[in-house]
Amino acid sequence: MGKYAIGLDFGTNSCRSLIVNVADGRELATYVYKYPSGEAGIIIDPNNPNLARQNPTDYLEAIEVTIIKAIQKAIESVPGFSATDVIGIGVDTTGSSPMPVDAEGNPLCFQEKYKNNPAAMVWLWKDHTGHAEALKITETARQMRPQYLAKIGGVYSSEWFWSKLWHLLKEAPEIFNAADSFVEICDWIPAVLIGDIRPHQIKRSICAAGHKALFNAKWGGLPDVEFLRTLAPELANMRARLYDKAYSAEEKVGNLSDKWAKKLGLSTDVVVTVGAFDAHMGAVGAGVAVGTLIKILGTSTCDIMIWPNNEKLEDIPGVCGIVDGSVLGGYYGIEAGQSAVGDIFLWFVNNLVPESYGKTADEKFENLAQSAAQLKPGETGLLVLDWNNGNRTILVDVRLTGLLMGQTLHTQPHEIYRALIEATAFGALAIIDRIENYGVPVREIVNCGGLATKNPLLMQIYADVTGRPMKISRSEQTPALGAAIFTAVAAGRYVKITDAQQAMTGTDKVFYPNEHNHEVYQQIYTLYRQMHDAFGTPEWSGSMYNVMKGLIDIRDRVKQE
Repeated sequence: MGKYAIGLDFGTNSCRSLIVNVADGRELATYVYKYPSGEAGIIIDPNNPNLARQNPTDYLEAIEVTIIKAIQKAIESVPGFSATDVIGIGVDTTGSSPMPVDAEGNPLCFQEKYKNNPAAMVWLWKDHTGHAEALKITETARQMRPQYLAKIGGVYSSEWFWSKLWHLLKEAPEIFNAADSFVEICDWIPAVLIGDIRPHQIKRSICAAGHKALFNAKWGGLPDVEFLRTLAPELANMRARLYDKAYSAEEKVGNLSDKWAKKLGLSTDVVVTVGAFDAHMGAVGAGVAVGTLIKILGTSTCDIMIWPNNEKLEDIPGVCGIVDGSVLGGYYGIEAGQSAVGDIFLWFVNNLVPESYGKTADEKFENLAQSAAQLKPGETGLLVLDWNNGNRTILVDVRLTGLLMGQTLHTQPHEIYRALIEATAFGALAIIDRIENYGVPVREIVNCGGLATKNPLLMQIYADVTGRPMKISRSEQTPALGAAIFTAVAAGRYVKITDAQQAMTGTDKVFYPNEHNHEVYQQIYTLYRQMHDAFGTPEWSGSMYNVMKGLIDIRDRVKQE
């Protein structure tokens, strides 16, 4: 039999383990564990929609349950499989999802006095409570350290590390002061597996550090003390208790501890690698290469590209970051994305679609898709701005909101559903345009994630809007597969990540653009960009009188055709 690697994928609502044959990427078994805490795994506050925290106890339970169950499934379904042939574990998580810890690396919420305090838990990626702090960080950097912003698209986000720490300092100073350090969960979980969670011993991820914490070797790592002191003296003091080195995911953290080896039925020879964010691992699992844009489509989306670090790369305004080594060693990782995609469709179905389309959400989605597929581009006369959860790229503004334009007394739910899909496709094209305008060609697009594999209407609309074929990754679990690829290399089965990718990844179905549909969508996209700039940029000035009339003209022409 062959050798196997395990990818642990810690998502927003659940954790998945995936057992992969390192010879060919064949996926033997998987198991999903839904986090039991809070609402769908998220600690929320009805009085504060920006708050989103998680209980790290859920992660520890998830490691044990998912790996043991996946091994059991592999033993039952694969003749000759043995857990002794597992050679490595790789980890991907959400981010930025930092957590306050004590000097031993234990989460502060494990202490009795803080156990029910959300401030002492993991500050999940989608927590936006630090939006005011993010704005102030951006303003301060523009005045003092413009180079900081140049590498993150020009605007610091409330989803990121420093805005969360600073808001914690204001919201719950006793928690901040009790913390010896702060650790991203993509760094903490590999440390848990090797049995050493001391914060000053943990190998920190360059993916997390560079994209979310303003870490860059060119300016000495994390933001300098003077800059942080301008924000808050406590942040400057915390800097020394964080880290001064960060590593790409090819790096070995250590071997599985005796404690976890016994729990999981694995060997202490199992290699554990540096963690990274799910989208970056997913890009590797989908076969990212120079010229290939990987789109990870789920509740939100993340777009990942790479560029050789020995070639010139311009700073790209509006992206989520350009970081050396964040995806693959030897390459700059370029990250962009949309704050809501699947979330928008789910909001619509749960709140605004009548039962005439079905009694369950699944029935409603199926019937909406069937009816929406019968419509031609432009036939609805609708235009949507896809900002229901703000705009991540290229405007980087969490306080933007969604907009539906063109509805009449005759507008039907399936027409709105199609317009929502089209809006997310327009948002995707805006990102592609921005990246290409700064010298990075997008030669092919590979899609992965639940929406890519389960929503053919969405994929066809994306192909028609962008004018590019939409390839679908053959794996439905690309983040976990990417994590497994990294640990397969670290365990010595391959020399380079690209070698492992060639053996372990591939594409499946392809959706090709319809030329006529693309021409119509180009006209609607022009109106989308007008609305995008009108509502999203302070520089825009002018009339929007033409937009409604333009949509009607396109609608009437399509109906006549």
